[in-house]
This record gives sequence, structure tokens and C-alpha cells, in this order.
Amino acid sequence: MSNRLSTLSKTASVNQIINFSCVDGPGSRLVIFLQGCNYNCKNCHNPHTIDRCDSCGDCIEHCPTQALIMTSTGGKNTIRWNSDLCSECDTCLAVCPRQSSPKTRKYNVDQLLEVIREQNPFISGITVSGGEASLQLHFVSALFQAIKTSDELQHLSCMIDSNGSLSELGWQKLLPYIDGAMIDLKAWQQETHRYITGRDNHKVFRSLKLLSQHNKLYEVRLLQIPGVTDFESEIDALASFLTQLPCETRIKLNAFQHHGVTGEALTWQTCSKDNIERLASQLTARGVKPIILPKVYI
Repeated sequence: MSNRLSTLSKTASVNQIINFSCVDGPGSRLVIFLQGCNYNCKNCHNPHTIDRCDSCGDCIEHCPTQALIMTSTGGKNTIRWNSDLCSECDTCLAVCPRQSSPKTRKYNVDQLLEVIREQNPFISGITVSGGEASLQLHFVSALFQAIKTSDELQHLSCMIDSNGSLSELGWQKLLPYIDGAMIDLKAWQQETHRYITGRDNHKVFRSLKLLSQHNKLYEVRLLQIPGVTDFESEIDALASFLTQLPCETRIKLNAFQHHGVTGEALTWQTCSKDNIERLASQLTARGVKPIILPKVYI
């Protein structure tokens, strides 16, 4: 009983919960976006999920509905967000010097299980995303374990959307409870990957291989940024790698757009349908399948 209570008391910082999604894994899914990321991608379309709020208070005076207040507990200042007053204008995100969000909530496993139970009749699975979900590994593992050991919820598939930076030891903790993982491969070459994300990609390749070995790799995502990513210039090496993955692994091509991005990435060329279809045809000609194309280009 004490172990179960310890598991259910684990907490996570949650940026957003979407009760229904059909683009974050198979079927209809409840998606939990966790706060915090270890990459600093220039092209991030949700940059306010990267850093944690440090309660500096700069956003409070700018909130037009006074939905943010500063509280102090045990000498520690914390910004409290009142969702009932919030108009979702996102002024707080725009003025934050860290590009963070004060509009996060702490959930323990039991609280999230209650949210999931409410949506249980309408969904086929749970996806944990971010930010980078694996940074809160112990919580994700505890949540998925609780789902898989629940008579009421165990039919739900449990998936993680990740940048692939988790260590092999970390994946070993998740493997017993996940049904699949969706991994972003930001670039082929280390130099390009480092330019885009600020990090190397050697862990990403190790994650892809490990997940493949355990039949847990649901999808590899390639974001095409014309003139920035190196997929076309490295097409032979990329295709050779992708064709070694399990034949059921989806290869999803995403087209870079300016929505949500800031800074240097706003000067980058957006990706057109023609550009994506050219990359898809190059991969198909080299035996890569199944390839999933974007439904919209905006």
C-alpha cells in the first residue's frame, strides 16, 4: 500500500491537457503536455513550454484580467494562476523574459487518473508530450504503470512523444508500460542538429534503435525546413537508416511554418507542399515506407 501511495503522489508540471486529439498517436487520444524541455530549438512552435517559470513576477502587472498573483509559502514566492479569470490572451507569454508560462498546474498521478476516467468512454489512448515529457520520467512511468494495472483503464494505449534524448536506462524504465513512442529526428548530421536544437543527436539514434529492438517505435518525425535541415543532402544515408527500422514504423514528414516561432526562425523559408512531396518521393524511391504527409500547410 505504501508503494502505491508513493506512486500516486508523484507530481508533474502540466502545461496543457487536450481531451481529444487525432494527430498525437493512433485513434482518439487524451494528450498531456508537460512543461520543460532540454532542447532549445530555434524552430519551436511552443517556445513557452521550454523553460520553467521562476516566479519573477514580470508578467503580473501586464495581465489585463488580474488572473496572476504572487503568493509566498515558507519564504518561497510562487505565481498563482486563476484560470477562471484568465481570458487566454497570452500576454503573460509574450512578456516573459524566459519565454515560459505561469499558466501551468501541478498534478499528481491520482488527479490525472481522474481526468482520464472522465474521458475514458471517448478515447482509445493517452499520449504524454511536452516540452520534453521524458524530463519528468518518474511521473510518466508512474502514470502509465497506474493505467496498465487498472482494470478500468488498462485497455488504453500509452504513448510518449519525445525528442529522443532519454538515456537507455530511462527507456528501460518506460518500456514495460508504453505501447509506442513518437520520436523527432531533427537533423541527420550532428552539426545541423546542434545548430537547430543546441544539442547533439547521438542519443536520438540510440533511442530509435533501442525502441525498434523492442517493437516500441511507432513513428519517426522529420521536420523539413528548406535550406536548414539536411535531409535532402543526406538522403541516401537517411533512407538507408530508415529502411532498417521495423516495416510498420511510420515516417511522418512535417512542413516547417512560422506559426508560434520566434527569433531567427522567422527569417527561415517555410516549407511548401511541393517541397514535402519532393522529399517524400526521394525517400519512397529508396524504399522508405510508410510515409505520412501533412494534411495542411499553414
